[in-house]
Amino acid sequence: MIPVLTSIMLDTRRALKDGSFPVRLRLTHQRQRKYYNTGYSLSEAEFSKVQTEKPKGKFKELQIAFQAIEQKAISIIRDLEVFTFEHFEKKYLNAAVKNDLFAAFEQQVKRLVEEGRVGTASSYESASLSLLAYLLKEPLSRNKGLSRAKAIEKKENLLKKRKPLAYASITVEFLSGYEKWMLQNGSSITTIGIYLRALRAIYNNAIAAGEVNMDLYPFGKRKYQIPSGRNVKKALTLADIEKIFSYEPFTENERRARDLWIFSYLCNGINVKDIARLKYKQLDQEKITFIRAKTERTSRQNVKAITAMRTTEIDEIIERWGNKPTYSDDYVFPFLEPGLSAERERARIQHATKTINKYIKRVAATVGIEKNVSTYTARHSFSTVLKRAGAPIELISESLGHSNLKTTESYLDSFEDDVKKQFAARLTDFRVADNNNKDV
Repeated sequence: MIPVLTSIMLDTRRALKDGSFPVRLRLTHQRQRKYYNTGYSLSEAEFSKVQTEKPKGKFKELQIAFQAIEQKAISIIRDLEVFTFEHFEKKYLNAAVKNDLFAAFEQQVKRLVEEGRVGTASSYESASLSLLAYLLKEPLSRNKGLSRAKAIEKKENLLKKRKPLAYASITVEFLSGYEKWMLQNGSSITTIGIYLRALRAIYNNAIAAGEVNMDLYPFGKRKYQIPSGRNVKKALTLADIEKIFSYEPFTENERRARDLWIFSYLCNGINVKDIARLKYKQLDQEKITFIRAKTERTSRQNVKAITAMRTTEIDEIIERWGNKPTYSDDYVFPFLEPGLSAERERARIQHATKTINKYIKRVAATVGIEKNVSTYTARHSFSTVLKRAGAPIELISESLGHSNLKTTESYLDSFEDDVKKQFAARLTDFRVADNNNKDV
């Protein structure tokens, strides 16, 4: 078989608008040459730095990416029984798509939307855009205050500059640099963790599909470890919860927000999405049974139904705000209606959550609660109050619908200061004993 020569070269025959030149894969066979786009473009000086023996920073990342592209071409050529440019192109162009992380993100987002998991799809899309902004060294998109049209325009302008991102480019150095850049741009450790877990999931899918060699995997011990945000304690004390229960709202919006926050707290910390999806057929005389939307797909093998016991307060809230008449297949609360698309359902739930949070914060401020109270606070307060009451962690875990105890432990808040003081005083009980002995 006549050999096929491969190389990564800078095509300086025609400059691009920004003055750079396209980086291409060149194949030479029987004195015929063909060039294939890699999606990269560099200046001559930049390409020279990539070609050095020990490039640094982004030039090292580019060198790895170029080597991966060339190795992929060599692998395709090796597997062809008879080489022709036509046969090579069919396999190479398909492989190029598979070796592009951004293309993988797009496919994952599309798949999630089709499954109705619009919120998760949005998170993956944000992760992809963040990685693109890092590669282009552009400021993170801040859409607050922008109209929807302007926000979309900013996003589209960023996507126009997108280039392929090879799996081999995701190194420990790349990930560490991304984390540092995100922090410098004002992102929290929690956000960084969410985005990088999405990236890791995409990478794991590629390995499972046989598209990436496990040796390139950059995550794990002695490699890059995704940071975990510090667990900010969100639970309220019983004294603060009592203030919310006792508060007499001034407006209907405050009353609705206060009541739905209490409903969430009393119903095992049920979130707004599950409140909105709740139907009358899930209520019986003593309890409310539901499955968390969050775990419907992630725990298919062992879906856990959550049971919340009905109380007088719960029944009064349903009577006050629930749909009438109470048909079995009707939603309990008037947030949704049958036939909504996944996007419309998500928009309705987001609006409801935003409205509840807006007014429950007003209630909290009015009664003198200094913590940032939200619908999420109700869930943490439910689990933490049970803990403080001495409930077994297994019961709390089951009530929250968690699949393991570690998840539950991360929810549980620390004890209140007055409880700590009581136990701290016990540490010096011997002084009391000594004084009593002296009196004798």
